[in-house]
Amino acid sequence: MTGARAVSVLTHTRPQQIAAVLERLRQAARACDVQLVFDPAEAEKLDLARDDDAIVVARPGHDDDVGLCVALGGDGTILRALRRFAGADVPVFAVNFGEVGFLASLEPEELDGFGFERAFQREFEVLRLPAIEMQCAGLTAKAFNDISVHRKVGGRVAQLAYGVEGEEVGSVRCDGLVVCTPAGSTGYNLANGGPVLAWGVEGFGVSFIAPHSLTARALVVAPGDVLSVSNHGREEVEVWMDGQAAGEVAPGDQLTARFQPDSAGLAQLPGSSFYRRLRAKFGRLSA
Repeated sequence: MTGARAVSVLTHTRPQQIAAVLERLRQAARACDVQLVFDPAEAEKLDLARDDDAIVVARPGHDDDVGLCVALGGDGTILRALRRFAGADVPVFAVNFGEVGFLASLEPEELDGFGFERAFQREFEVLRLPAIEMQCAGLTAKAFNDISVHRKVGGRVAQLAYGVEGEEVGSVRCDGLVVCTPAGSTGYNLANGGPVLAWGVEGFGVSFIAPHSLTARALVVAPGDVLSVSNHGREEVEVWMDGQAAGEVAPGDQLTARFQPDSAGLAQLPGSSFYRRLRAKFGRLSA
């Protein structure tokens, strides 16, 4: 497979933590005649020398020619990279500098066995990830991990009704609910006691945050079905997508969520296994 000649780079908020790996990335780029593309905010954050012939500083949206994205950070940074290159044939190769890094391609110490030079040549497998497309109050956006709807801090308990394909399934007093992709099912959804969905499962999960009910149950929605979440309470509820504030749902309004397959590419080392990753990141899930 043809290697990447231009590579976009996204990093997290602690430049000093990634300094050694970033220098390793620059050396590999020089050796492979690859240009590293940073947006101005990244260049300023990292204090990059702009006269380095391996570095290009481009405005966001002007990296159409890149063939790979390298993300140095945790799952938040990786999700930002997936959103930036949603719908494009630009895999995200991620080195974990976060707490869990469930989406990461590898850990920093694994670079000794699989270096950036191999990543530039795309000597990896690409896992195509689905997204959830949300529509709410005129906003359309995609989440690769989850969408959470919850009461405001200090606000009343929410009353959220949820339905599938126009049929109301239930109405629950709760702090909120989470709609997750398979990739995001090991995050907020897992903390709620929701089901873990293996990568490759078609569909998305719904789980409740602190439900005031003995009958509220998590739900897995079929990939072709449309989920609706309606605010039956008296106050606005907040909407967050992949951990970022995205808006509000007013009393009487609703949002809809749809499964969107094949929305972005995540680089995986050859032979990677979801179940091995699950065990490595979360133990045997029995502790």
